[in-house]
Amino acid sequence: MKLLFEKSVEGCALSILPELDVPEYRLSEGALRLKAPKLPQLSETDIDRHYSELERRAFGVNNGFYPLGSCTMKYNPRVNEAIAALPGFTQVHPLQPSDTVSGCLEVLKLAGGELCEITGMDAMTFQPAAGAHGELTGVMLIKKYHEARGDFSRDKIIVPDSAHGTNPATAAMCGMKVINVPSGADGCVDLGRLRAVLGPDTAGLMLTNPNTVGIFDRNILEITNLVHEAGGLNYYDGANLNAIMGVVRPGDMGFDCVHLNLHKTFSTPHGGGGPGAGAVGCKGFLAPYLPNGYGEDRPESIGRVKAFYGNFLVVVRALAYLLMLGREGVTLAAQMAVLNANYMKKRLAECYAVSHEGICMHEFVVTLEREAKERHVTAMDVAKALLDKGIHPPTMYFPLIVHEALMIEPTETESKETLDLACEAFLEVYRDCMAAETPSQHPLTTVIRRPDEVRAARESKLIYKF
Repeated sequence: MKLLFEKSVEGCALSILPELDVPEYRLSEGALRLKAPKLPQLSETDIDRHYSELERRAFGVNNGFYPLGSCTMKYNPRVNEAIAALPGFTQVHPLQPSDTVSGCLEVLKLAGGELCEITGMDAMTFQPAAGAHGELTGVMLIKKYHEARGDFSRDKIIVPDSAHGTNPATAAMCGMKVINVPSGADGCVDLGRLRAVLGPDTAGLMLTNPNTVGIFDRNILEITNLVHEAGGLNYYDGANLNAIMGVVRPGDMGFDCVHLNLHKTFSTPHGGGGPGAGAVGCKGFLAPYLPNGYGEDRPESIGRVKAFYGNFLVVVRALAYLLMLGREGVTLAAQMAVLNANYMKKRLAECYAVSHEGICMHEFVVTLEREAKERHVTAMDVAKALLDKGIHPPTMYFPLIVHEALMIEPTETESKETLDLACEAFLEVYRDCMAAETPSQHPLTTVIRRPDEVRAARESKLIYKF
């Protein structure tokens, strides 16, 4: 597919802007470019067709089954979009006097209250722009807490080996030392290893529960209690909250602060570079350190982490979703996510080796380690073949504690009929790959076949050269 620059024709133009209805303003000579920008010149028809072609190449939850593990690619109800598009929400400015945006402030208050109830926290900020940004904010709260007490020796953050990669990166960015704790054979935190690394230099623990292999850690209360006894705080990575919302609360598990991925759990847009929202909640004793927003004055605050209130319209969507579901609906959504995952896990176990036996939560992991050694059939082969079935592949090669891993999360928004079709596709792909005499050539039907991904990563061409 050609780029807009490659389709550009000298002299081709269109007029899409309305007539100027305000006085024209001319910049001073010193503020003007010396050369005109190199912009493509196209007709409206060419532009429309270009973006329509791009849309046909994209795959989202509105196109088909999208079981991307640990990312919760659930359907986004259209009603959320309609409410977020209301003029009272879209035509506001963050510098307006607060008495002119009382409705918007009420949205933030309502959304914060709902999410505090779901997580068991006492205060909430919507400033962080995304989940990883929320992690950063949460660890900054923990660091500030220790410093405010004069305890500057606490500079270690404990992170399990099954954690999302952003966890150790976040801790390091906050100037903390990352202490890795291996998982036990059951895929959960090894209590003996955890006890061995706790001490007077422990600042906190970063953990998601259920974890990345889809298991709810039955020792969670002991884990958080051990960290508290050592003087540290517990941070909850909310990536997997979709499995437990309305059923059990991080605050009741012993966590002191939490970030929420509104796109994963509360049905706001996901991917494409944004907009995102990584709401952060905390217990009351950490509230004085929360980021200051418009009109807020916390003397001990960690400071702003983003302008104003964050991505407001994303919060509007999340609130619409929560109000539509209600208390019972939130719980049912989590229960259905767990049911769908266990149904699919049971069916796929007919061919695929499951990394950990027993009941899973919202997601599960299968491994093709044996197939890779004996038949040279890899997780990549299965993922590429699924593309030919009209299915987006699961998360590949994660978590790192499982070799040749495929992490599968069907979410609660898929019907049993869809799950059955998906399971048949997964099983057929497995049998075809195992029966093939030659290495897999999939995908066969996509616009781009199987690229050299290592070379693409190392020799990326990110700038168009005229």
